[in-house]
Order: sequence, then C-alpha cells, then structure tokens
Amino acid sequence: MSILKKLGIALLVLILVLAIAFFFISRGDTADVPFNEVTGADPTLQDPDAETFPTVAIAEPVGWQEGEVPAAADGLEVQRFAEGLEHPRTLYTLPNGDVLVSLTRSPNKAGGGIMGWIANRLMSKAGATGESPNQVVLLRDTNGDGTADTRLVLIDGLDSPSGLAWGDGTLYLANHDEVLAFPYELGADSPSGEPRKVTDLAAGGGHWMRNLELHPDGNRLYIAVGSDTNIGDKGMEAEEGRALIWEVNLETGQRRQFAGGLRNPNGLDFNPWSGELWTTVNERDMLGSDLVPDYLTNVPVGAQYGWPWVYWGDIYDRRVDAPPPAYISYVRKPEYALGPHVAALGLVFSKEGATMGEAFSSGAFIAQHGSWNRKPPSGYDVVYVAFDERGNPQGKPVPILTGFLKDDGTTRGRPTWVEWAGDGSLLVSDDTAGIIWRVTAPGAEGQGAIEQISGNRLPPQRELRGQNATFGEDDYAREVTAE
Repeated sequence: MSILKKLGIALLVLILVLAIAFFFISRGDTADVPFNEVTGADPTLQDPDAETFPTVAIAEPVGWQEGEVPAAADGLEVQRFAEGLEHPRTLYTLPNGDVLVSLTRSPNKAGGGIMGWIANRLMSKAGATGESPNQVVLLRDTNGDGTADTRLVLIDGLDSPSGLAWGDGTLYLANHDEVLAFPYELGADSPSGEPRKVTDLAAGGGHWMRNLELHPDGNRLYIAVGSDTNIGDKGMEAEEGRALIWEVNLETGQRRQFAGGLRNPNGLDFNPWSGELWTTVNERDMLGSDLVPDYLTNVPVGAQYGWPWVYWGDIYDRRVDAPPPAYISYVRKPEYALGPHVAALGLVFSKEGATMGEAFSSGAFIAQHGSWNRKPPSGYDVVYVAFDERGNPQGKPVPILTGFLKDDGTTRGRPTWVEWAGDGSLLVSDDTAGIIWRVTAPGAEGQGAIEQISGNRLPPQRELRGQNATFGEDDYAREVTAE
C-alpha cells in the first residue's frame, strides 16, 4: 500500500473520530436534578461542570391556530386582548386604562466569524431576528369587553425601545442606549412635544433591553441594564455601566448605581409589603442544564449580587479571568430561585383591584420567555410566586399560563411581559406570536390593597446625649487581675 493511500486512510479515520467526538460533545447536557428542586428559597445546586459547547435545544415558534389560547390555571380564563402585533415586548398601563406596548427587537446583528454565524442561526430559529419595528403602540378597550378596539402608533422612529413609565405628564421611554422623556397627557394620541434626554446608557450588547420603574413617590427612576456577555468574556471594561440597576433623581438629574452584580435584570416592581424594589434576573450559561437558576430578588440600595465572579451568594465561577474585587466578600444571596434557564422577564406584584381571585392575590406574577440551552426546555409559561404576610416569597412557582411549548418541541409563542390592565386583569405579551393575552378569574371582585408593613423603631439600648450618657456600670470594661 502506497504512503499516500495510508495517509488518506489515516486522515479519513481522524476525521471520523473527530466527527464522532464532536457529535457527543455537541449533544449538550441533559438535566438530572428534578426541576422543582432547583426552584424556591433553598434550591438544590449541583457542582458546576463547564461546557465547551453550549447545550442547545431551541423551540421553534409555530404560532397559535385560530381559536387556540394558552391553558390557564384552575379558576382563571384567558382571551386575546390584541393580536397581529409585530414582536410586542414590554407593556405599560397608563392611569386612564390605555395600554402601551413596545414593538421592538435587538439593535445588534450577530458578530462576525463562526460564533457570530452560529448565534445568528440560533436567534433566527428562536424567532428573535429581523428589523426592529421601533414603535410604541397605544391600545384602548373602549367598550369594556376585554379586547382592544383602538390601536394607534403613539411614537415611531425609536431605537430598540423597551422600558416604559409615566408620571406627572411625562412619558419615560428607554431605547437601548438612552432614556427619553416625552411630554404626554393622558388620553392624547401623541406626545405634545419633542423628547428630552434623561440619561445615556451603555448601548446594545448581548442583553439590550433597558427596563424602567418609577418610584411610587414619582421623583426617582430605576433602569435595569443587562451585561454584554455571559461571564465578562470581553473583559470587565466592556461591562462598564452594565449588569446593574441605575437610580436617576428626576429633580436633580443625578444618577447613581443602585444595585450591581446582576447579569441581566429585567422586570422591576416595588414589593407592596416592604416598599423595596424587586427584580427578575437571568443568570449565566454553559454550566449545564441544572445551573444556574434565574431568580427573583429584592435590591436594597447598594446591593451586590456578584456577577460574574460569584453566583447564588458564595459559589465562585472558576471560568472568570478577571480578578475579583474587594466587595466580593459582601455579595448577597438571591431571595428566590425560578429555575435554570427559564429566562424570567416581566414582573408584577399583586395589587389593589386585581381580579385574579383569592388563590392568586398575594404574590408575584412572572413571564418566563423560555430556554434555548436546556434539555429538557424550561420556562415558556407565566408563573405565580406566593408571598407570606411579611412580604417574603414561599413555596414553589405555580404555573398559571401554560401551553406555549408543544410536545413536538416547537412553541406556539413566548411569554415576555406582564402588566395589570385598568380593569384588574393580567395582560401578558407573547412576542413571537404577536399577541397580548388577557387573564382573569371570572366573577372575581377586585382585591383589596396589600397593607405595607410598618412599625416603631426599637430604642437604642445605650446612647450619648451631649455630655450625658445612659450607660450603666455593667457597660464598662471590667479589669481582670492576674492570680
């Protein structure tokens, strides 16, 4: 046998071996911890196993058939509030009942090279590619039948808009790279003037949505900005101004970091029991199908959640090259795990007037967009997390809207955002299907307000008042003599 023939055979064998190896490596990781155990206040977290190739299991959107609706939990009904929208994402209900919805997509095209090509293919299969509509649309239900009968473009020519908030005649809107303030009076069909810039934001990136929440006092605006990468892969300089929540003082224009170390914070709402800001966060990828759980947590001022160096309070991610900062010893543990790769997005708490029935009157509602990198898939639903009388999450997430994911691995749609309608029903945006769903408990009365917990501060046990002190003799250091 000639040398060339032997080399050819050896090359074919090598190619075959590499192909078989690539096949098994690229099959990804199948979850082996029951999903329910990776949720709640005390999730089971297995040891990390870094992946060379990400697990990929994309549910291709196929849409809803005529007359099809998601499956609602017992006691709830669902109908189409609006349909035929182009990629609706965030929702915001104005005080007069008008509903605003952002029609939007990412401002970015995937980067170059083989990884960019792969990312573009994956996003395309998931229904996330295409030109952004760049509009905010206003929906009105003028006859109270639960369906929007008026639809108009409120603002056009935006740049991947997402976050929406309104207060005192001003509509706040977040493009991917800035927050704008439009003069807008309730009931109008358009803003009454040109916008002013509130603040610039880190542009685009791997996580491009910029979500807003106005403080109940109306004088502070909170802005959620996600990271550019999975674990600081481009260096921490590229993450400047990202993976955090900004607070903007609307009276002075000053901005400060309110909370940090949040890989991709999304939904924002104030906990009605404590008055604290809470958020949903998408955690890191490529540690397998059982890690890391996305979460729901409070964000007290100055909170630090450790991304990219740490997850779930004290678990180091050894893949991160950047040296950890000094504050890493003071990282907070999230309050509540929603499960790995569910892609938790929109968040609202129960509120006065909601018509979801007594079983769903004391907790948080969360839209879970669904995984692209878990076997089996997770998310693709809207869940309810019950809270106790002191404003703490308890139990396990309860699905209240399902049926998006089909048995054949395709999906009819992907829940994206949740918002209360003026009549107390829950609105859910479904971006790939172009539908806004309306969920309510038939016949339910609007629930009462949740009373915020308050109490008197405990007096200090000891204090100094000018030249006088309330110390007793037992408060002084005692001398111990040697024997």
